[in-house]
Amino acid sequence: MMRQYELVERVQKYKPDANEALLNKAYVYAMQKHGKQTRASGDPYISHPLEVAAILTEMHLDESTIAVALLHDTIEDTTATRAEIDDLFGEDIGRLVEGLTKLKKLDLVSKKAKQAENLRKLLLAISDDVRVLLVKLADRLHNMRTLEHMRPDKRARISEETMEIYAPLAGRMGMQDMRDELEDLSFRYINPEAYETVTKRLEELSRRNEGLIKKIEDELSDLLVANGLLKASVKGRQKKPYSVFRKMQSKSLSFEQLSDVYGFRILVDDVSSCYRALGIVHTRWRVVPGRFKDYISTPKQNDYRSLHTTIVGPSRQRIELQIRTRRMHEIAEYGIAAHALYKDGENTGDGDLLPRESNAYSWLRHTIEALAEANNPEEFLEHTKLELFQDQVFCFTPKGKLIALPRGATPIDFAYAVHTNIGDTCVGAKINGRIMPLVTRLNNGDEVEIIRSGVQVPPAAWEEIVVTGKARAAIRRATRMAIRKQYSGLGHRILERTFERAGKVFSREILKPALHRLGHKDVEDAIAAVGRGEMSSLDVLSAVFPDYQDERVTVKPAMDQGWFNVSSASGMIFRLPDTKAQAAGAPQGMEALPIRGISSNIEVHFSAAGAVPGDRIVGILDADKTITIYPIQASALQKFDDEPERWIDVRWDLDEANKSRFFARILINAINEPGTLAKVAELIAGLDINIRVLTMMRVAADFTEMAFDLEVWHLKQLSQLIGQLKDLDCVATVKRIYD
Repeated sequence: MMRQYELVERVQKYKPDANEALLNKAYVYAMQKHGKQTRASGDPYISHPLEVAAILTEMHLDESTIAVALLHDTIEDTTATRAEIDDLFGEDIGRLVEGLTKLKKLDLVSKKAKQAENLRKLLLAISDDVRVLLVKLADRLHNMRTLEHMRPDKRARISEETMEIYAPLAGRMGMQDMRDELEDLSFRYINPEAYETVTKRLEELSRRNEGLIKKIEDELSDLLVANGLLKASVKGRQKKPYSVFRKMQSKSLSFEQLSDVYGFRILVDDVSSCYRALGIVHTRWRVVPGRFKDYISTPKQNDYRSLHTTIVGPSRQRIELQIRTRRMHEIAEYGIAAHALYKDGENTGDGDLLPRESNAYSWLRHTIEALAEANNPEEFLEHTKLELFQDQVFCFTPKGKLIALPRGATPIDFAYAVHTNIGDTCVGAKINGRIMPLVTRLNNGDEVEIIRSGVQVPPAAWEEIVVTGKARAAIRRATRMAIRKQYSGLGHRILERTFERAGKVFSREILKPALHRLGHKDVEDAIAAVGRGEMSSLDVLSAVFPDYQDERVTVKPAMDQGWFNVSSASGMIFRLPDTKAQAAGAPQGMEALPIRGISSNIEVHFSAAGAVPGDRIVGILDADKTITIYPIQASALQKFDDEPERWIDVRWDLDEANKSRFFARILINAINEPGTLAKVAELIAGLDINIRVLTMMRVAADFTEMAFDLEVWHLKQLSQLIGQLKDLDCVATVKRIYD
């Protein structure tokens, strides 16, 4: 824990005339008030305000702000009062401490209209004095650094709040380094698995490229010095996990595809040297097209100024470069905190004159002025969030309703955000009056009109396009309903035939009283379960007509008493009833439905992608009186939906004495690197699976698509293979092909 004299010394290093008495008084008062209080970690509570003060000393803030940091929890958590603080430290410090106390009570995670009012309160508090914001952000930063001591549910809530409110606010105020750390700390608890994976990959990369950053720093420095920029300094760094993860998600890249994990900053004395350094670097190394941005001539709204470029630099490593003056670097790190040191357009000494007021704080002031014009909190939220949350886009319906979406959202996300039914029936979109593709990324301020159709069913492929959880969940639900409808149609036909053989008439109404016996709440669910093979049609018959059980002949007929085998070349045997034997009195009620008018030499074959024992299978009677066997997942079955007379219920009946392999097809998307095919083939062979055909196609610079035609024993073996393939580092995706 930092001692009193250490805090004073830290402030005096950058402000020699600091009011030492004020700092000492605030330190002692906070120490006395917090007394024996402890934090969740077991540390003395006073350690928290001391660390908050230490963070603010890194920003070179004045002694009054440091005093506020020491006192910021006293009114909230101790017996201290506003009047007492006013008396000891003055009304200015008392007002700031009370403002921070009110902010602690805000529930900023709320997604409802309440969030708009809370955001209004937050900005009102910090607009009066920006130091409230600086202390609040430092307070949140230290809390995030020690979050591991909190309960898991509280960690998740605080991390979400930080990611949604405080990190974007720090970025909007130009405090990019603080934003980066807040996001990285939040990422650790919001998505721990992704955080751990990315961190490990970065550590492996760091070990593999040990010394690379130093080598590039030295080469860049030598080049700049050789060309007359004697005071230029170069500093390299490896990007943080959340920055890497965000880029992977936004650009749909794997870790191996990232080519600019390293970033370097060149700091020079003045603005002219920035452009000179840029020319030197571009003359020496090849520039990546489209990656140059000039934020010096056109600063960002938060006052950030720098030259950005990406080059194929030393060691043929693709690296990002930021070139700026040292003063620009201060503002890039500390934002409006750095602005406080230069008042009224004071010359900074680097040939650049700062504006009288920072753009970030000017934005904040104008936002507060908009409060008087807004009719309600939601309207204020519209004014504010469009500017504040740069990781979101805000679009409008034709009637002017504001819809907030994540950056990268499409018109499909927009449609589902308005209403699930609008998303399900969406077939097109107009963006700002023009018909645009549904994959178009929306921008802030876009007006989106959704074109609908009553016969539309959302394609399953939309799940890969959308970015919002609501849209994905709705698409999955619609896909499940479509599949259920297909299974329900098959189940209905199976039940009709089973009831017909038993001399009964099937209808949906007669199932309702028996649903509790079948374990289903809905008639359609029960019928679909029969179609999926999860429930026998005979079980349904018995549930509807309990007495039917007594009428059944339970003796298994011999093979010469009305049964014959229909076998395929693969060795699969279908046991089907002989219609002639049935006419002579053979038992009724078999699960496999009778095929009228066929003989024992009927030909049975598989669909193009095959089927595996364990699959739910369906037979389709072809025009030439042969039977084609399909897995129930095959999309080819859809073309037979209107021909129920061709559907045949078949089942597996394997001969254990004469085992055979069965054909299946899988598709693998793998990284294009030496040894990938060997790893995949070795895994397949290790599971006793035979490769019949292999087809490979290069689909991208770094990826190859491999289609395997396999021969396996059963579905369990195939599922085991797919699961183990997904665990290989060189495999991006793997799926079974049913058609």
